[in-house]
This record gives sequence, structure tokens and C-alpha cells, in this order.
Amino acid sequence: MFVLVLIGLVTGVTTVLFGFGGGFVTVPVILWAESGIGDTAAQVAVATSAAVMLINAAVATAATPGTMLRRLRRARGLLVLLGLGGIAGALLARHVPGAVIQWGFVLYLVVTIVDVLLRPGFVRPNTPNTIHPQQQFAIPTPLGLPIGATAAFLGVGGSVMTVPLLRRAGQGMDVATTLANPLTLAISLPAALTFLVAGAPESTSGTALVGSVDVAAALALLLGALPVIVLLRRRPPRLPDRVHAITYVLLLVAVTIATAAAAFR
Repeated sequence: MFVLVLIGLVTGVTTVLFGFGGGFVTVPVILWAESGIGDTAAQVAVATSAAVMLINAAVATAATPGTMLRRLRRARGLLVLLGLGGIAGALLARHVPGAVIQWGFVLYLVVTIVDVLLRPGFVRPNTPNTIHPQQQFAIPTPLGLPIGATAAFLGVGGSVMTVPLLRRAGQGMDVATTLANPLTLAISLPAALTFLVAGAPESTSGTALVGSVDVAAALALLLGALPVIVLLRRRPPRLPDRVHAITYVLLLVAVTIATAAAAFR
């Protein structure tokens, strides 16, 4: 539990700096912590990740300036579809083998890393980082359903899809990662509720769960994460935009390696 608290500190940093909400750190960590329960560890990992992301993203969103959140006024339809996708992804995660979730997570990260490195517009934004208030939101509304479903199914919150999309629409990393938190909240709220009420997966004896969520692990992660989120939101670090983008990619590489190692255990 002490290790989980320390790792929670890392999720707090990734929530503020990269908009991850903690999912990309939480999933491999819970896979490691729950390895004793076998194949259902992946289901518990994505469910616990959804719960952790819900709280982290909610706290980060609450601390976000209103001027930033007003950019989402034209994204109401997107937010609804993200939530519906979150429910669909959570339900699907309960009915597939754990190996599908684990390797799906790794494949998702690998594809994302290749995409942001090879396609233009991520390391450097394509256009000036402003969106006129009358323009449509940078992420097309129909993408909400697949983004939400994929994010909830893999326990990742959607930020690795939303941040590159916002980035290619011309947003700086500071704007893209900040907006990723309310978008993650739209996915993780219905997904976490689905995991909580749908009942525990089979073969989890010896693990205290509420629904599919390991509440003790989630609380330990949040104990480390929340103070960091509050502190960094009050005093946000200033990173050069390109350094911020490159660090984002390097973090994805590190998480991919950690998750693949957990899958081979």
C-alpha cells in the first residue's frame, strides 16, 4: 500500500502535466498489484483505474480556470457521446479475457507513439494555438463514442486520443492537457459507476472489491495523487511547449514497457 501511495504521487503529476488522469500509470500498477488473482486482474485494473481517474480528473477540472472550461461550451454533444462510450467500454471489459485488455492496452500505446512521432502536428502544433469562440470544438462530435468506449475498455481515460487531436487542431500542450481532464471526467464518471454496480468478476477471492473496483488500492493511489494535483494546479510548472510534447511521448514509451512487462509476468 505504501508503494501505491508513492505511485499515486506520479499519477498526480501526470494528471496535471499530461491530462492522463492517472489511467496510464494505474493500469500497469494494478496489474502488478493484483497479479495473484489471475486473468481477472485486467478487469480489476481498468475498473480501479476508472475510479482513480474519476476523482483525479474531477479535482483537476474543479481547479481549472473558468476561461479554459468555457472552451467546452461547443462540445456538449461530444461530452454526451464520451459518456455513452464510457458505459459501453466498461460493459465490454467485463466480458473479454484479461489478456485482450492487457495486450490491447500495449497495442494502443504503440500505435499512439508511432502516430505522434510520424505524423506532423504533435511535437510542434500545426497552427496558432487559439480557437475562435464561434468555431466548432477541435474534436469532432462523432468521435466521442469510439474514444469513450476505447478509453473505458482499456482504463486509459481517453487523453492519449484527445490530447493529440487537440494538439493537431493547433492547441499548445498546456491547453490540450488541461482540457483533457474534463474530457476524461466525462468518460470516467459513467464508466466507474458501471464498474461499481455491475458486480465483481469471477475468481477474485482474497481481494476486497466493490463491484470490480479495488477500493483499498484506489484510495492509496488517491492519497498520493490528490495533494500533488492541488499543489500543481495552484502553482503550475512552466514547460517549453516542445519539451512538454516530447516528455509526453517519453512517458508513453515508459508506460508501454511497464505494461508489456506486467503482461509477461
